[in-house]
This record gives sequence, C-alpha cells and structure tokens, in this order.
Amino acid sequence: MQDFAKINMCSMSGNFVFSLSILLLLLSTSCSGSILKTKAKIKSAVFLSPKFELGPGSVVNRFYYDIDFPRGHVAIKSFDAEVVDEAGNPIPLHETYLHHWVVVRYHQSKANSHLKNTFRNSGMCQGTIYAQYFGLGSETRRTATDIPDPFGIEIGNPAEIPEEFEEKWLVNIHAIDNRGAEDKSGCTECKCDLYNVTIDESGRSIRPDYKGGLLCCYDNTQCKLKEGFEGPKRSLYLRYKVKWIDWDDYIVPVKIYVLDVTDTLKLSDDSKGTNSDHNCKVEYQVESCSTDHKEENGCVHVKRTNLPFQTGGYVIYGVAHQHSGGIGSTLYGQDGRVICSSIPIYGNGNEAGNEVGHIVGMSTCYPQPGSVKIIDGETLTLESIYNNTKEHTGVMGLFYLLVAEQLPYTSTLDILSSSFL
Repeated sequence: MQDFAKINMCSMSGNFVFSLSILLLLLSTSCSGSILKTKAKIKSAVFLSPKFELGPGSVVNRFYYDIDFPRGHVAIKSFDAEVVDEAGNPIPLHETYLHHWVVVRYHQSKANSHLKNTFRNSGMCQGTIYAQYFGLGSETRRTATDIPDPFGIEIGNPAEIPEEFEEKWLVNIHAIDNRGAEDKSGCTECKCDLYNVTIDESGRSIRPDYKGGLLCCYDNTQCKLKEGFEGPKRSLYLRYKVKWIDWDDYIVPVKIYVLDVTDTLKLSDDSKGTNSDHNCKVEYQVESCSTDHKEENGCVHVKRTNLPFQTGGYVIYGVAHQHSGGIGSTLYGQDGRVICSSIPIYGNGNEAGNEVGHIVGMSTCYPQPGSVKIIDGETLTLESIYNNTKEHTGVMGLFYLLVAEQLPYTSTLDILSSSFL
C-alpha cells in the first residue's frame, strides 16, 4: 500500500512538472512571438516642422500647433530630430544652436479651436515642463531614443480623449543663429549682456543678479555680432522621425517622467500635509570656481535634489539633458543604488553631429526589464555635475525616465502559479 502511494505521488509530481514545463514553454513562445510580432509591425515616417527663419545672431523660440504626427491608438517606439535647411541638409550647431525642442500632446475642442487641454507627463513639476512628452537639445543627433519591445508610449487611446475633442501635438523650438557671433558660447548660454536686454518677454524687469538664461534669449532677440559681419536669412525646419506600432494587447505601456535638478518641494499647509508643490526652475547658473581650485584641477559644480515618487515601477529607459560644460548626471535610489547615469558626448570636428565644444549626444540607460525598480513612496536623489572652470549661465539638469508599472506577462504567470497551489 505504501509502495502504491509512493508510485501515485511520483506520478502526480511527474504530471505537475510536465504540465508546468509545457506551460512555461508556451509562455516563452508567446513572449518571443509577441516581440517578433511587434517588430514586424513597426511603422516610421519623417516630418517637417513649420518653417522658421533665422539671420545671423537671431533667435527663434516659438510654439507651433497641430504638427504632423502619427494618428490613432498607437505606441510610440522612438522620436529623433534635427535642424535642416530647405534642401534637407543638416545644420551644424556652430551655425544654428538647437537650445531645445519640446513636443507636447494636447486635446482640442472640435467646436472651438481656441479651447485646448494639455495632457501632462507623469513627472512632478508644475508649470514649464509638466506637459513635455518628447524633447532634447544639442545632443539630439547622437542620443538613442528607441524603446525596447514589448514596451511603448501609448497615445491616441479613445478612452482618454473627451467627447467632442481630438488629440493633437505641438512643438516648441528654441534655436539660436551663431553665424558671426562675437561670443558663440555666450550666445548659446544666453548671456544677457550679449543680448542687450533688461526686460523679459512679458515686459518685466530682469533682476540684476540674473546673468543669463531663457529670460534673455526669447523669440526675436538678437545676440551681438562681430563688427561689420553680414549674412543672409535662411529658412530652417526641425526634421523629426517617429517610429510607432498600432496598439495591441502585447504592448506594455510606459509612463514618462521628466525630472529637474532645480525642483524644490514645498509641502502645502493642509491639515494632512499630503499635497505638495514642485517648483521647477528648469535652468540654473554655475559660478566659476576659485583660483585655488583651478590650480588643483578640482573645478566641479554639483547640484542635487530629492524627489519622492508616490508610485514607482520598473525603469525601462533613462537619459539626462545637459548643456555645454556638463560632466554627467545620475539618479540614485533611496538606498544609494544607481538607477541611471547619463554622460555627455562632446564633438571634436565641424560636421553636423560632431561639433567641437558642443554636447552632441548623451549616453542612455537600458536596464534589463525588471532589474531596476523604483519602490512606491521611494525618495530618489538627482545629481547634475558641471565643470566650472568658467561660469555657465542658463544650464539645465533634466532627467527623462520611462517607467513601466508592470512587466510583461506578470499577471499571467501569477495566475498560472496560483493554479498549482
């Protein structure tokens, strides 16, 4: 009788192992099949922004609404951009410096074209960068933006679009023409004395200690040129390439987080203290280091901020945005672990994509899905480092993250495992 029981138990165990093996095989086949299916369905298109004109030393910083973009319920897989002329030739940064470009998703009323509802990202900042979906700057040409399978940025979901509204896209382009500039790096850093401005775009006086930044190089301002320099105006475009796939159940959506090292968290005065206001200044100034530090070769400016994540998830992609002088940026977990570190790539030539003195790319993070997780309620630390052998004005320390709240097939595996308990 005991021998029979042993045989019976062994048989059950064997059946369990065999069944589990078959299920795991099916799952692995399903997973790999979904990835192949995703790759087979990738679509791509190249678009041009509306035309903008720049003469030597001039600035454009404008919003262009209802730009060309993939329509329908889809998942974005990559977004790349660069400035080109009317013939499609890439323009080098020492001629036209691309300070930044930002793409924003919004909903517009079908009945009233003036009524718009901006769709924000999942980041914490209020105001300036809360609506950014895509965006980089001078580093655009050599920064990877591909999103690995089976993940994607979901757009065009009919359930998220209010009745009588339609989904549209806008782009903000901030470009500075450096041809003939007396101080090219000063123009790109928007130093106020080179632009000869004392009031901002809204007509408000600029405080005396503000040496440079966005307040001084707004649309239609003019940077100082070398005496006697003349050059023609030219028509330029932001050329952008988008890859996407039609939405299906195999795709795992990711959330977009845009973090800012200038973010200062202010708790509200409500009784529970649960509400907070993230004051993101977007830019900051890097003072030059002392003579002693220069001799020691220790001219490094470090800026940090702490950022509480109410809802975490798995990091799928990460990259920083810095200006010239940047050394790198790192995002740390609450326990000090490195979540992502992004380092600038500097050019060493004259051709577009390799311009000497400019950041032409940023290294990116593609952790193995599931290997880097942000815990719900975890406080992260963002660090941005610049070389401050000389002063830098209007620099940025942004960090972009794509985070998935769940991994592919997690719920399926849970159901299967629970069925054997």
